[in-house]
Amino acid sequence: MLSISNFEDDYPAPHAQRQQMSNSSSITQFLLLAFADTRELQLLYFWLFLGIYLAALLSNGLIITAVACDHRLHTPMYFFLLNLSVLDLGCISTTVPKSMANFLWDARAISYTGCAVQVFFFFFLISAEYCLLTIMAYDRYIAICKPLHYGTLLGSRACVHMAAAAWGSAFLNSLIHTANTFSIPLCQGNALDQFFCEIPQILKLSCSRSYLREVGLIIVIACLVLGCFVFIVLSYVQIFRAVLRIPSEQGRHKAFSTCVPHLHWNICLFATPSISSPSLDLVVAVLYSVVPPAVNPLVYSMRNQELKDALKKLIHPVVFSTISCSCPYTSDF
Repeated sequence: MLSISNFEDDYPAPHAQRQQMSNSSSITQFLLLAFADTRELQLLYFWLFLGIYLAALLSNGLIITAVACDHRLHTPMYFFLLNLSVLDLGCISTTVPKSMANFLWDARAISYTGCAVQVFFFFFLISAEYCLLTIMAYDRYIAICKPLHYGTLLGSRACVHMAAAAWGSAFLNSLIHTANTFSIPLCQGNALDQFFCEIPQILKLSCSRSYLREVGLIIVIACLVLGCFVFIVLSYVQIFRAVLRIPSEQGRHKAFSTCVPHLHWNICLFATPSISSPSLDLVVAVLYSVVPPAVNPLVYSMRNQELKDALKKLIHPVVFSTISCSCPYTSDF
């Protein structure tokens, strides 16, 4: 026999539903996870994040400028690399400045609207990077395995269309997830176990069973991401098989130098496990959201001679003019 208490648990009264909705609508801000309790450690994290952020701005800015200004780099590979650098700048600028402000002012709060904006842009940029990495793997596969068809399959119009598809699909994907996440009633407080607004952390605050719709969407997206990962792995298997058949050692080295950076980025983004421990989860979040945008340009420039030459050509006049300005009497000698 069905008891009244069981009936009330399965089908809450309208008053209880209105109370849950009022709890959700009353949230005006979220509390982010604090890295440290002492003021000294907060300032240390501020300077650490500031250094990483400035390094990301400088390195990605140099790559964007070099690719845009050097006509020798106007190829599909560098066009996609430029897009990746733009996404890196956007991704790190979405999370790090707010964290630095919290460290500096000893605060944890982020407004409800600010949290929604952060979720939208972070999910949008990360989704676009997944799509772009898949396209870059396809670019390397065609360049190495089918070089005679490279100009036909990856013309300028095709590259623009693929990049636009990556940006557009990521925008639509992020819009759906953000709207769906913030339409879920929240009744478990407003404290997030992360240093930025992240969809899984917000779902932990949702009311019973109200998050299942978003979980279903996340499962669908996870399947799509897994499909991209399988495509990338198969592409690189074919690429490495083709590279190992190249007779000259110089040719193999040049081919590997254009593939290894792409593979590095795929490992950084795809091999980020979900960890239940809050402290380890925080470390993983920093590794996949903060570190790669700063390190990625160094990986590309260190193993790519064409890019290094373009960067030297770009930096040399600036350094020379700075030295000339600091030594006004140099022209007399």
